[in-house]
Amino acid sequence: MPKAEHPAYPVGLRLTGRRVVVLGGGQVAQRRLPALIAAGADVLLVSPGATPSVEAMADAGEITWERRPYTDGDLADAWYAVVATSDPDANAAASAEAERHRVWCVRSDAADAATAWTPATGHSEGVTVAVLTTDARDRDPRRTAAIRDAVVEGLRDGTLVAPHHRTRTPGVALVGGGPGDPDLITVRGRRLLAEADVVIADRLGPRDLLAELPPHVEVIDAAKIPYGRFMAQEAINNALIEHAQQGKSVVRLKGGDPFVFGRGMEEAQALAEAGIPCTVVPGISSSISVPGAAGIPVTHRGVAHEFTVVSGHVAPDDERSLVDWPALAKLRGTLVVLMGVDKIGRIAETLIAHGKPADTPVALVQEGTMAAQRRVDATLATVAETVVAQDVKPPAVIVIGEVVRVGPQATPDQP
Repeated sequence: MPKAEHPAYPVGLRLTGRRVVVLGGGQVAQRRLPALIAAGADVLLVSPGATPSVEAMADAGEITWERRPYTDGDLADAWYAVVATSDPDANAAASAEAERHRVWCVRSDAADAATAWTPATGHSEGVTVAVLTTDARDRDPRRTAAIRDAVVEGLRDGTLVAPHHRTRTPGVALVGGGPGDPDLITVRGRRLLAEADVVIADRLGPRDLLAELPPHVEVIDAAKIPYGRFMAQEAINNALIEHAQQGKSVVRLKGGDPFVFGRGMEEAQALAEAGIPCTVVPGISSSISVPGAAGIPVTHRGVAHEFTVVSGHVAPDDERSLVDWPALAKLRGTLVVLMGVDKIGRIAETLIAHGKPADTPVALVQEGTMAAQRRVDATLATVAETVVAQDVKPPAVIVIGEVVRVGPQATPDQP
């Protein structure tokens, strides 16, 4: 055994197709097994019982489970072993067998008696962060976990910048920024922002994130791109292509999700036609996150088993409308309307005309997830006058259905 004052030697094990034996099917195994499976290891679990999660891994064929206690010889063909049974004698015997067979062995009950330690690990886009305590006499797992979390979070949100010394492939990332609160962008979206050369941002994207970008990043407001003879979307497509063709890493930052009324596919198609690599990073759609932030579930047991999201930017009686409003009026679930504040009067009239009860509750959530968020409640019969009386302005998400009454309701005096 190594002397206690000597630090552990860090190394990465390549376990693809190699036998790993896990003794014990409890909480330790439940935590360790996913990483072993992800590493491609041939995992044998030896344990009389297992947690439901571990049993599910066996049922799915991800591991082989022999339902019995440890016996001498179980580690003979192993490359690596995790000893985590509730029987100290079995753990000691397995550890001794691992020593005889020169198998690296982790012990959950006696780290000092093990030949290997499991580091606190985390991952960020192809990088694994592993933290080990160098002093064997002061192995505080909370400290190593905290260091790991700080490093991984820094890599993910861009506060800890690790420059790419290899040439990056120019391209465009269509990033969904979420409903507005900068904390609600995805981890990957935030990292790509930190690595971008150019950011072309929508008005509804998380604006606070732009202030965090390094000074060299060119930020372009999509609403101010010179359109000339092009339609607005064509001009945006051209800007994405031109910057990417200059060898730059471009992020198209959108509000919500790129493919939920965000014209993301139009941009992806234009990039594909120009031969520009495109990555799509989904975002949290305001259609579900904004109601949730206001205390409204879009589905609820016994109330709504479905929800439908529609665009309200075109009125029901407009020949350009692609929405089957009469069919929506017959649905019993939740109806979420985006971009419909100025059309909500005609939308409500149409729904009532096709059978939706006039007293169906309606909630309008303005500036959802932001500091200025407010919620105004009404019914289909009163929503048109309520929008005017309460001066509800876009952006606002409109929720129609009984789920509005599930949580605390707003009143005209409570924005």
